[in-house]
This record gives sequence, structure tokens and C-alpha cells, in this order.
Amino acid sequence: MNQKFVFEAKQKTVLGGLMILGAVCMLLTYFMGGDYAHMRFWTNYLHNTVFFLGIGFLATFVMACKILAYSGWHTTFKRIIEAITMYLPIGLALLSVVIVGIFLHWHHLYHWADAEAVANDELLQAKAPFLNKWWYTLGSFIIVGMWAAFAYGFRRLSLREDKEGNDENFTLHRKSRVLAAFFLPLGGFSSAAMIWLWIMSIDAHWYSTMFAWYTTASWLVSCIAIIILMIIYLKSKGYLDVVTNEHVHDLGKYLFGFSVFWTYLWFSQYMLIWYSNVGEETVYFRERIRDYPVLFYGNLIINFVLPFLILMRNETKRKFGTIGFASVLVLFGHWFDFFNMIKPGALLAAKEHAMHHGGGHDAGGHDAHGSLIENGEAYAQLTGGGHEGHGEGMSHGDLIHATDFQMGFDIPGLLEIGTMLGFGALFVWVVFSALAKAN
Repeated sequence: MNQKFVFEAKQKTVLGGLMILGAVCMLLTYFMGGDYAHMRFWTNYLHNTVFFLGIGFLATFVMACKILAYSGWHTTFKRIIEAITMYLPIGLALLSVVIVGIFLHWHHLYHWADAEAVANDELLQAKAPFLNKWWYTLGSFIIVGMWAAFAYGFRRLSLREDKEGNDENFTLHRKSRVLAAFFLPLGGFSSAAMIWLWIMSIDAHWYSTMFAWYTTASWLVSCIAIIILMIIYLKSKGYLDVVTNEHVHDLGKYLFGFSVFWTYLWFSQYMLIWYSNVGEETVYFRERIRDYPVLFYGNLIINFVLPFLILMRNETKRKFGTIGFASVLVLFGHWFDFFNMIKPGALLAAKEHAMHHGGGHDAGGHDAHGSLIENGEAYAQLTGGGHEGHGEGMSHGDLIHATDFQMGFDIPGLLEIGTMLGFGALFVWVVFSALAKAN
């Protein structure tokens, strides 16, 4: 039976309210953060932008996999997957703010964007052909634009199948398979480049050949969790009559299986780096274990231990209450995972900038703290104070790595949660709007 989703006024009111909440939280982090160069604001913005943008990409990838594998069971809820892919242009528009910020020096998210730092760093110079503002800009617009074009292609052919039907040669479906065959390798390779640019290059001196796999797995599990939550919500509103507990059970097996796969990638990356014990590689984990233990160990507990214990029993994957709770937990957990990927490295880049530029300047061209300050004082204000003598007697390395507790960096605060809810509401608004345009 054909059903048409109605985007109700009540839903728009709730989502609009959450978006306003997110905007207020972003403004508070910008004007009241008290941190160097509004770093809390910019890390929150980048964090949520790439998190939800990546989910849109993985939905496109999942759709292509299903088409190419002759999958049939997903067609009962494929409109949800298609609707999620429609977020890609919105995500790119949000990312363009970060790109403009690189050119206009609004933020110091990326150490490689500091020309003076690159001039005095042989490693950054070696990476400069890839880590530069032009490749960041062109790569983002060309590659995400390509993802969006394929997503619109899949949806257009899907809608035509509903309206026109297929002939005896299944012409429209064959076109979808050709499209999927082109997209999978293009999407797979290009997503790695975007992950390296958007996220891994925050820790500009560090690299891992497994990082792209690891990040993609985090996006994938988040995408599956959102699909499950959408199905549960839409069924509660009387839609998706043909979706049964068995469909949800299969998605629950995906959620369980790929959570274990994410853990496998986490362990493989950590174990290989720990075993080889090369300083250029171990610095990433050393920084997080030493200075951010809540993020490091909490990441494993939320994204592996708890989902494993909840979803291990077959029965729990058929119960909407249990699988819904697990999906919320996993979605938040992988948002937390991206927090762990982005925040420590970005804060370290800001510390480096403060040390080298004596406090630096904010987006408006004014000194970050009202006056030019010495290196030690710049660092003390960056970390919220608490270092007696403002760095006197401390080496450059001590200043860079010493940390005080900072809400919004050591752990997510209420402003981070509010920002996530605002971005999430925008994401759901786009999905609901797309759902309302098709049966």
C-alpha cells in the first residue's frame, strides 16, 4: 500500500526549537568560551558538520551496495536511506564555512594552514602538496558534489520506478546498477581523501593507514542506528506497514556486527602502533591516554562494551524498545568517537599557534585576549590558567602538553550536547522533507 509521509506542524515546531537551541549553544561557545581563537566554537562546528555529512555519504554507499548486491529486503524502507542521502548538499554548505575560515584565518583548526609553521617544519612541507587550503577546498566541493550527484541519481531512478514501472528488461533497475558500480569505487577511494583532510590532518604530524577505514566504520554504524530509529518512529506514526520485526532484527544484526567490526579496526590500529612503538605514530594515542583518559576509555565502553552486551542476545534485536535504546546509545557513542578524533588534536594545534604567535588574533583582527601576550601567558589563558608563573621555568614541550581540565575539550559539555541536538534536528528536518516528497 502506498503511503505518503506528512511532515506535521508539530514536528516542524520541535525540530525548529532544537535548531534554535543549537544556534544559541553555538553563540555561547563563540562569545563566552574564553578560549583561544574561539577554538571550542570551531571544533564543535567542524565536529558536527563532518559527523552528519559522513552519515549522508554512508547512506549513499549503503544504497549502492544494496542495489549492486540484488538486495530486496531493504526496499521496504529504502525511502529512509534515500532521504538521508539528501543531506549531502546541506552538509557541504555547512563545510564551506570552515573552508572560508581557512582562507580568512577565522580559526586555527589545522596546523598546516599556518604558513609560518609550515615554513619552519620539514614534515609539513613534505605534506604541503596535499595539506593545503586549495586542495582542501577543491577536494571538498568536487568530491562531496560527486557524492550528492550520485545520491540524486539513485533517488531519481527510484522515483521513476515507482511512477513508470520497469519494462521486461528492467531498464531503470539496470541503470541503477550501473550507477552503483561506478559509485562504489569512486566513493570508497574519495572518502578516504576527505577523511584525511577533514579529520586526520588536524593531527598534522601523525598518520595511520587504517584511519580512513576506522572513521568510515564509525559513520556506517551511526547511519544504521539512524535508519533503525527512523523506522521505529515512522511505525509509531502508522507508516511502514510492510516493515516487520524481522526487518528490524536484520538491521539490529548490522548494528551489532559493524559495532564489533569498528572495535576490530580500533584494536588493529592501536595494537599495530603500540607494537611498532614508532614515536611519530604513538604520539596520537599517547596524547589521548595521558591527557584525555575519559575520552579514550569511554569511547571503548560506549561503542563496544555496552552495544555488545545489549545486542548479543538474539531476542533484544527484535524488541523495538531495546534496539531503539541501543541505537541511541550507539549514535551518541560514535558522535563521542568523533569528539575524541577532533578535539585533542585541534586544541594542540591552537596551543602551537599560541606559542608561536604570542596569543595571536581573533577573527576580527584583534588580539585573542585584548593585548599581545607572552608565550607562557598565551598558553595559560588558552588552557584556562592554573599554571603558576604563566609558563616560567617550563619548557616548550611542557607548555604544549600540560593541560588543565577544560569543559568542551576533555569531555563534552551541555553546550556540546545542545549543538549536537541542533545539527541533528537540521539533519532530521532534511530527511523528513525528503520523505514527504515521495511515497
